[in-house]
Amino acid sequence: MAITQAVANTFKQQLLQGGHNFNAGSGNVFKLALYTSAATLSSSTTVYTSTNEVANTGQYVTGGGVLTNISPLVSSGVAFIDFADISFTGVTLTAAGALIYNTSNTNAAVCVLDFGGDKSATSGTFTIQFPADTTSAAILRIGNA
Repeated sequence: MAITQAVANTFKQQLLQGGHNFNAGSGNVFKLALYTSAATLSSSTTVYTSTNEVANTGQYVTGGGVLTNISPLVSSGVAFIDFADISFTGVTLTAAGALIYNTSNTNAAVCVLDFGGDKSATSGTFTIQFPADTTSAAILRIGNA
């Protein structure tokens, strides 16, 4: 069992086929689901799965939470997007990673996040902080090789 941070291979193909729309307001709905260390997620993950997902607790429910503030940008030859940080309140949970997926495209996997170990909250708030919205740090980037 392992969670390996990666952009899903199927996402890369579907992106070129027009399968994902990141336009704020008129685009697809993207969610983030949390997983235990027993999960197996990697670049070969194709769709959302509830297997080894964190159990319902507090504000966290199976399937995770909706991501907001999608804002595609281009700068210095790099296209990138960012999501607002997402928090789940009143939770007692331990998560080792997460999956971002597109509910508007048959729950297609977008990317896997590896937390680098178990992260926990006990009767509190569990927050995913996304990196800066820049060409070198944004969660999803497409640039020159």
